[in-house]
This record gives sequence, structure tokens and C-alpha cells, in this order.
Amino acid sequence: MTGQILCDIDGGIATVTLAAPERLNAMNLAMWRGIGEVMGELDADTDLRCIVLRGAGERAFAAGADIAEFEHERHDVESARAYGAVMAEALERILNCRHPMVAMIHGVCVGGGLELACCCDMRICGDGSRFGVPVKNLGLVVALNEMQAVAGVVGRAAALEIVLEGRIFGADEALRMGLVNRVVADDRVAEEAYATARRIAEGAPLVARWHKQFARRLAEPRPLTEAEIDESYACFGTEDFSIGYRAFLAKQKPRFEGR
Repeated sequence: MTGQILCDIDGGIATVTLAAPERLNAMNLAMWRGIGEVMGELDADTDLRCIVLRGAGERAFAAGADIAEFEHERHDVESARAYGAVMAEALERILNCRHPMVAMIHGVCVGGGLELACCCDMRICGDGSRFGVPVKNLGLVVALNEMQAVAGVVGRAAALEIVLEGRIFGADEALRMGLVNRVVADDRVAEEAYATARRIAEGAPLVARWHKQFARRLAEPRPLTEAEIDESYACFGTEDFSIGYRAFLAKQKPRFEGR
């Protein structure tokens, strides 16, 4: 089967591309494995500042899973469980990546593609983008961990609306439900996504990682511990804090070191 995961790094910003344009970047099993592997490598790269996730071309971010391979790879309970484990690892590695992630969404973003986008920290799409999870038409359920990714972004009620109705909806509705952060003209999606990534990359990387960690923790219902609250002040012991506030006082642009 065709399809691959491409990765390019430029100036502290990595671009991960879901590359199967002949099938609107629908994800086959090899691509799910590939993105898990690539994300593991990028997570370990402490020099990175931000990651942009995109689909190849401008017709689609990802049109879900590749249904054509289901007959051989996802045809019964046991094979579906094995396939699901690979998907779960890929989604978890995106969700738990230490670096901020921006989903650059051109065109179609449905099914597993929507789940991938929801695991990113920000989502920027074009005004012609389309979203949905129409698995009800395939007799499939969205696995718990996959549903968790979507519900974590839009909430329980909107997540249920998406999967129960299974309809395809547009960018304006996606913005209203909080599924995407920003909608721009289709020909400005890449420009805006990379401008966002550069703004993130210019900040202190340790601070960005802490903010990701704090946001994930606040999604849990258990009370905060004193140790967790105390971690909020660890930034004052970093070299980046000294760089940042001294640059502010000197009216200069800070150059953070990630220490």
C-alpha cells in the first residue's frame, strides 16, 4: 500500500506530513505506525520548538482510515484490536508530545484525520475545510481513546453530535463548536499555520512545555496537589526566565536557550 509519513525540520519547527495524496491522505496501518515512530523521535528532540502536522497537498488533511485495507487488516474483533492498538499509540504520542503542535488543515478532515487533529494543541483550517466522523455508516464505533481526543476539544455534547449524526460540516460550524482555533482563506492556511508556529517558537520552550503539561492536568477531575501547584514557580529558576525579563527591561527581543 502507498503512503508515508514525511518529516522536515527547519529553524526549530518540524513539519510532519501525512503523505497519501492519491487517497486524500487516508491513513493505512503502515502510516499509523509511521506517525507513532516519527512522533517518538520528535518528542525526544529537545531542540525543537514547535511541530506542524499537515496532509500532503491542499485537498485534504486526512480522509480518515483507509477503508480499502479493512478486509485484510481490520476485519474481525482480534484484527481490529491489534489495529486499534497501533492507532492508540500514534494518537497518544501526538497528544503527549512535549512540543506544541499545530494542525494545518486543508480540505477534508474526517474520521481518524479529525482524531489526529484533535490531538494537536491548535487547529487552523481554510474556509473550505470539511469535518466529520461518519463511522455510523460503516457500522463502526469510535474507540474510547479516540472519542476522548475529540471530546477533549469540543466537549461531550458536541462529540456525541459529531458521531451520532455522522454528517459532514464546514469550517464556520467547526469554529463555533471550538473544534478549530482559526479559519482563514484556503490559500492562506499554510501562511497562518507557520506564522502561528513561529510565534510559538519565539517563546521560551520550557514555558510552552509546562503550559501543555498544566492544560492536560487541568482536564483531570482530581484536586491539584501542593507539589503540582509548586511546579508553577519552577520557571523562576530557569535561565530562560533571566533572559526573558532582562530582555524586556532592555527593550530587546529575547533569545531563549531552553534551559
